[in-house]
Formats: sequence, C-alpha cells, structure tokens
Amino acid sequence: MNFRPAAVALLILIISRIALAQITGDVLGAHDLSPSGKSPITGGLSGSCLYCHAPHSGVGGMTPLWNQTLSTQTYTPYTSSTYVETGSTQPTAGADSSLCLSCHDGTVAPGQTVAYRTVPMTGSMKKQDVLGTDMQSSHPFSLVPPLKDAPDLTASLVAQGKTADPTGAVKLIGGNIECTTCHNPHVQAVDRQTLDFLVRDSSSGQLCLACHDPNRSTTGQPNTLAQWPVSIHATAGNKTANQTSNYVGGYDTVAQNSCNSCHMPHNAPGAARLLRGGSEQDCAACHSGGTNIAPAAPNVFAEFAKSGHPFTTGTNVHDANETAVLNQNRHSTCVDCHNPHASNQVGSFPPAPAIRGSQNLVVGISGSDGVSVLTPAINQFENCLRCHGTSTGKATNPVFGYLPVRILSASDPLNVIPQFGMNSISSHPVIHDRKSPFPQPSLLANMTKLDGSSDPSHPMAAQNRILCTDCHNSDDNREFGGAGPNGPHGSKWTHILERRYEFSQAAAPGQPITNLFPTPDLTINGPFALCAKCHDLNSVVANVSFKEHARHIKDGFSCSVCHAAHGVASGSGTISGERLVNFDLNVVAASNGAPISYDRSKSSCTLMCHNHAH
Repeated sequence: MNFRPAAVALLILIISRIALAQITGDVLGAHDLSPSGKSPITGGLSGSCLYCHAPHSGVGGMTPLWNQTLSTQTYTPYTSSTYVETGSTQPTAGADSSLCLSCHDGTVAPGQTVAYRTVPMTGSMKKQDVLGTDMQSSHPFSLVPPLKDAPDLTASLVAQGKTADPTGAVKLIGGNIECTTCHNPHVQAVDRQTLDFLVRDSSSGQLCLACHDPNRSTTGQPNTLAQWPVSIHATAGNKTANQTSNYVGGYDTVAQNSCNSCHMPHNAPGAARLLRGGSEQDCAACHSGGTNIAPAAPNVFAEFAKSGHPFTTGTNVHDANETAVLNQNRHSTCVDCHNPHASNQVGSFPPAPAIRGSQNLVVGISGSDGVSVLTPAINQFENCLRCHGTSTGKATNPVFGYLPVRILSASDPLNVIPQFGMNSISSHPVIHDRKSPFPQPSLLANMTKLDGSSDPSHPMAAQNRILCTDCHNSDDNREFGGAGPNGPHGSKWTHILERRYEFSQAAAPGQPITNLFPTPDLTINGPFALCAKCHDLNSVVANVSFKEHARHIKDGFSCSVCHAAHGVASGSGTISGERLVNFDLNVVAASNGAPISYDRSKSSCTLMCHNHAH
C-alpha cells in the first residue's frame, strides 16, 4: 500500500495551518485563492498558501519556496523631469518585486504553479490590481543603486538606508525600494480601512512620509513639500466620496487621504508624478462644485467657464521642472499659481503687495529686472510676472475683449513691468509705492465692496499699494463681498476684471466712437464700476482734478480713451505720461497734421477724436 500521497497532503495541511497560526487577525484576505478564500479569483487547491509556496520545491529552489510561475516580462520604469534617481533596473528574478509581479503584471495567470502545474481557477483579478508591464504610472521600485538624495527625502534614507517610519514597518529591501517596502502580502488588513496589504496604517500620509520629508531643510534646491503639514490639503476635514475611486484615496476625509487625494501609487492616469487626474489640472476633481467632498470646495472651475485664464493645451503643457519665465510656452494650470503642498485657504486678507496664503511657496519673477527667479515669490505680482513680464511668445486672445493700442508703448506692449516699474512715468501702485507728486482728490478712503459699500478692511491711503487681483478677480469673489472664489480665475467681464469697465472703440482713428455711454450711471452697475472701486466718480465729473472730465464723460467717452490702466512706461516731447494719460491710437488721431499732444499744465490736448479736432 502506498501512503505517500496521503502523507504529502497531510504535510501540506500542517504547513498551511502553521503559517496561518503565526499571523494574527485577518491575514491573507484577497490573497487567499482557496475555494473558501476572499479573493475574487479562486482555485481548487484547499491550502491557502499553496498558490504561492510549495513545501518541497519551487522556482529553482528559491526562497521562499516560490510556486507561482515567474513572469519573464521587461518593464518600463517610472521617470519624470523631476525624478532624481538614475533610473530603475529590472526586478531580480525571484526577489520580492519579481514574486509580486508574477501575478500582478497580468501576463501570467494565477494558478500557473511549478509544483502542481496549472490549477483551474474561476473569477478574475480586479482591474486596479493588474499593473501591466508599463510601470511609468506606478511608484518607482528596484532602483539603480546607490539611492540618490533629494531635498524632499528623509535624510536617513540615503545616509543610513533607513526610512523614518517610527513603527519600523516601512523598510528598504536590500537597500532598495521594492513592493514589500510598502506591502505585506500575507496580511491584508494592517490598514483596516484601505485593505491594500499595506505594512502599516497609511491614513494622513504616514506611509508616504516614511520616505518623503516635508520638514527637511537643505541648501540649494528647495524642498517641494515644505509647509505640507500645515497646508489645507493636509488638514482639511472635508468628507470624501470614496465611491469615486479616481479622486480619493480610500479614507474618510481630505486630511486622512493626504497624499492619496491627488496621487496614486499604482495605475495613475497622469504618469508624471503619479497624479490621479490626467494632468496637473486635476484639481477640478474637488474644485468644480461636485460631490466628491463635503462640504464642497469653492467652484473655481465655474469661473474658468466665463472668460477665464486659458487652460494648458497639448502644445503648451505645464511641467513641474519648467523654467520660471514661460518663454514660448504660456499656459495656465492650477499649479502655475498654486502650490498644492503648501496652499492654504485665505481666512484674512493681508495688505498688498504680499502674496496670499493660497499661493504659498509659488515661484515668482522679480519686478525689477523681469528675469531673476524668486523661490518662493514674496509678492503677488511676482507670480503674475511669470507670464505677464518679459516672457516671449505672448499673444492677445479675443475672448478677453478689446485691447487699446497706446501712443506711448514699449516694444512689447504686453510686458507690464515697464508700465508698473520704478522707471515708469506714472502707474497704479502695484510694484512700488505711489510716487506721483500730484494729489489724487478722487481717491476714496476705502475700496468699495461689490455692492458699492465702503470696505474699511481695504483702506486707500495715498501711498497704499494694490494687488493685481484688486482689479483682475472673479466677479463674485469672496474678498469683496461675493460668495465665489478669489483670484483671477475668470469673470463675466472682459480681461478677467472684477467689475464692469468699458473701452471706447471707433470705426477708425479719429472717427466717431461706436460705443458711447452718455451721462453714464456712476454706480456699481455703470460702465466704469471698476474705477469706482477706488475713485469717487462724482468727484471726477465735478472736474476737481481736470476741468474737461465732466464734458467728456457726459458725452459718453470712456476712461480708456485717454488713460492707460496699468501705467505709462516713458514719456515723449508732446505727452509726458503723467496721470496715466496715454491715448488709445485706435480711437484718436493727429489733428490737422499736428502731433498728438497733452499739456498737463494747461489741461489741453491736440488730437482728433469723434470727428472733432481739439
């Protein structure tokens, strides 16, 4: 009588039970492929361990007695413009990552064992558990040694080969990052909420923070994770809708999801930097008024649907490693103006020109020379100058409305630095304090809110600075009394202006103006509501500062015919550029051969406008 098959079966059963006895709690979980297991794919072998391990054989005698046929695929490793590692090697056959991929690259079916040949299986693996052979969309592993240091990595990772995980569960494997650095294939529910075989509870980003250190300070390259622990995305208690798996991380709140709110460690749609969205514009998942989080975040993307900053296209994309000055590549993504690792909700509005908390640690450009990079930007205008300063390739976009052509204009009229800079003849005080010696009798004591009431939180003393967003802002922004988001995301008014501002236009220079606004409404509903935010228009039409204001305004002429909104870079022999006087050449023309001129001392002009020679 031959007892050998029964003895082998008994030995297998004993080994399986011993292995299970050594692990407490909910152990194999979805890795239990036995008929009574919890996996979506099951086979005929009753021993839970046998699908991966064989007691007396395995692949080439490798530990841990591996039984699943190894994959022979070549993998495409992760890479990006900000990746500091030399690259990744192919996983060593029989080593930890290779064992995991023998099922999870999807090329070898579960149940293709060495000891028992092909085991019949039913069901299929979940789509998210199949990684494929293109690992560009998964966290890098099997790196080329030695590991390379970076400002956002914990110092011990490279120096000592140790992570910063206080529990000791997150470990380098042979000095490298492998699948088992983050995953324990034998215990599914260490993290009882995600059930992803993690080596430790990963709520609040604890698994990521074992290697990525937001508090590290080094010389040279800045830490891109700085201020993360106190940022809105690390602290927000908004509830997440976890049924929308593309845009959440498996936990209950934004703060608990932490890094996983925006990044996916495997199968990320946006391969570079493992973003949950297809690009670095994926903030729409939570900031478009949907139900992904509760309470809902401000609906920023509703503003873009008006006349907003244009999104990036396939030909002018954002990259985290791009130059600060966007030459020949102007675009606007959320991360051009916001650092998601440091951004905070603005609870109070500090005085200009300081940058707001929502733009913490963004890159900026000096307003002095237009090229010096500021990391981070200190003043709000410095971030705007990435695109609106010395960058080349700027273009006008018809969606933003009419653009005047000024008689005094630099070679690049879209470069606002000369208009606002210290050498400008006159300007609104954005880059520097007001330096004009002339009084401003129309200046209000405070800016006005969207409803026209005075706003004492925004005083308008003679030397006060103003922000770009005091004029270019959402038309329903919260800062000035609305319910919408702050900032130049979009507006129902042209040029992303916060309030209505009309530009007079003519069929030809000197010819009749086609859009007159005679005896205009001077309230917040009128054609010059934006000017009325800071200036008393009743003072203007009373001719307090210029004796001809009332006649021009009541005849229907816009402020834009004579005044440049930003500033005047330089003057000429006939037009000094004082008081922002810089005529629109699309509207006015020379009069009877005499050059266009303006004499402030006499309050007189020489020009042709509306078929009338001055």
